[in-house]
Amino acid sequence: MKTRVKKHSQGEMLPLETKQSGGKLLPHSDLRGRVFLEEVSRSRQRKRDFFGGTWNVRSLYRSGLLTAAARELARYKSDLVGVQKFRWDNGGTVKAGDYNFFNGKGNENHQLRKGFFVHQRIASAFKRVEFVSDRVSYIVLRGRWCNIIVLNVHAPSEEKSDESKIVFMRNQSSFFYHFPKYHMKILLRDFNAKVGRENIFKPTIGNESLHRDSNDNGLRIVNFVTSKNLVFKSTMFPRRNIHNYTWTSPDGKTHNQIDHILIDRRRHTSILDVRSFRGADCDIDHYLMVAKVRERLA
Repeated sequence: MKTRVKKHSQGEMLPLETKQSGGKLLPHSDLRGRVFLEEVSRSRQRKRDFFGGTWNVRSLYRSGLLTAAARELARYKSDLVGVQKFRWDNGGTVKAGDYNFFNGKGNENHQLRKGFFVHQRIASAFKRVEFVSDRVSYIVLRGRWCNIIVLNVHAPSEEKSDESKIVFMRNQSSFFYHFPKYHMKILLRDFNAKVGRENIFKPTIGNESLHRDSNDNGLRIVNFVTSKNLVFKSTMFPRRNIHNYTWTSPDGKTHNQIDHILIDRRRHTSILDVRSFRGADCDIDHYLMVAKVRERLA
């Protein structure tokens, strides 16, 4: 008994697992199938990644600076960026290019404000934004499995009094307990702190900090981070020093790493990379720092 072979016309689609060669139906090679699966896997991973960062922009008060900042963030494909210490007139929400700019409280001189640039790509995941004080704000994103809480914090500088630093850290500790433990928490902070490479701090800091020794602010922040079971991700990845700089003195001779990105220890693998970008230009002395986060948004 002869086996009948189904013939396909020239314009008819062939089954996925077959190809036409000399009028015979042959299976696809394993190599072609493997390449296809790798492309699908990479595409799915890209859909799960978003880019969040921190930027001390100092001022957005002058005409055109808000648009310029949004243009620079779009150039580096940033989805969510917390900005600190800028001058601005009124609070609220402003459209800036492909971003919605949320800005809140500052002092009576319209200074020390904080805000968030949120790209339209992740607008559907946005839940709410809260401006707690002139030093603390946060935004909540809806994730696939849990909410993602991104805190935007500006700490007192190194020369401030010990009393102001103690008050700040005490307020931080009490505020941090308001969030449920099972939500992901990412901190974008202008710490004004140098964290060193001391052996005792390696589980929290890693071994890739720009500085060898911690200053007073650094020690205070490390103690806070350890007590809240957080880790520094900005000092975990091996980078050239120029990609660790977050601040440069006006004369260009002094470089510091004083802005940082942190995350819950149990979710630290969700941040795949952190680096600063010196090319982002908005007439400031701080550099844009961006983290690649692998977490699916709703």
